[in-house]
Amino acid sequence: MKRLVGDEVKIRSIAIFLVILTLLLSACGKKEIKNAVDWPVKDFKATTQADKSFGLNDLKGKVWVADFIFTSCIDVCPPMTANMAKLQKMVKDEGLKNVEFVSFSVDPTVDSPDKLTKYANQFKVDLNNWTFLTGYSQDFIEKYASKTFKTYVKKPEKADQVIHQTYIYLVDKEGHIRKSYNGFKDVPFDEMINDIKILQ
Repeated sequence: MKRLVGDEVKIRSIAIFLVILTLLLSACGKKEIKNAVDWPVKDFKATTQADKSFGLNDLKGKVWVADFIFTSCIDVCPPMTANMAKLQKMVKDEGLKNVEFVSFSVDPTVDSPDKLTKYANQFKVDLNNWTFLTGYSQDFIEKYASKTFKTYVKKPEKADQVIHQTYIYLVDKEGHIRKSYNGFKDVPFDEMINDIKILQ
């Protein structure tokens, strides 16, 4: 009887040890995005470069990368879009699936679907998983950028250039912004790829 009790104690001890060991190993193997944020993306209604309606629901269950640009931009937007195109190619080369790219126009009254298509073609982007958006008001995109993406967008009156920041954003499958990166200079491509992998 005493031996049975002793064996039960041993078995319980081993079981507890294995549970703790499993928890420790799973914690060690779990990768996390460094300096992550958790900003939920609010829904939006927009029009794509193909003149189709598009909203947050179209990105459900996918990891996506977003930025803010406009087609007549004379300084930061062309390099930003080139950097996004490079990231898109890296994602493809890595064999990563269900990753979408989204570019919000910050000059929607000027950027028609046709202009967005011509702009995208200049950078030879793959429009199968990259959507350029317009079809909302200037007031909407300025407020949406500020409240949802914590970024500044402003088109001064009687101006043809829009003031905006140059971040690229990573959004998880649940529609939460997890991180922002410099999308203009010194773009951390390898870090972005690793973070996308973590969210896969």
